[in-house]
Amino acid sequence: MSKEPLIGQASEEQIAAWKKQYGAVYIVTVEGHVCYLRKPDRKIIAYASTVLKDSPFQYVEEIFNNCRIGGSELFDTDDDYFLAAMQTVNELVQLKTAEIVKA
Repeated sequence: MSKEPLIGQASEEQIAAWKKQYGAVYIVTVEGHVCYLRKPDRKIIAYASTVLKDSPFQYVEEIFNNCRIGGSELFDTDDDYFLAAMQTVNELVQLKTAEIVKA
């Protein structure tokens, strides 16, 4: 028995092209629908940060909207799907740990 494709599912070729363009591709699924995200770059984080102090929700929304590269259109029209997917944004903005020592 084969697994049914998700609504909005991209082809393996498309995912490979996104990986080549963006480095990493993240897949978010909600009740049979899928959306694809890329990792935010400095420009996206800087832009989203301009709204952070006034609206943490809008910060997450800006990251999500600017990192979404494909998938089901339901994430654009249904708040339940959109809000469920937005919960994954913090995983996209994982930073490496830096260390500083005095020379």
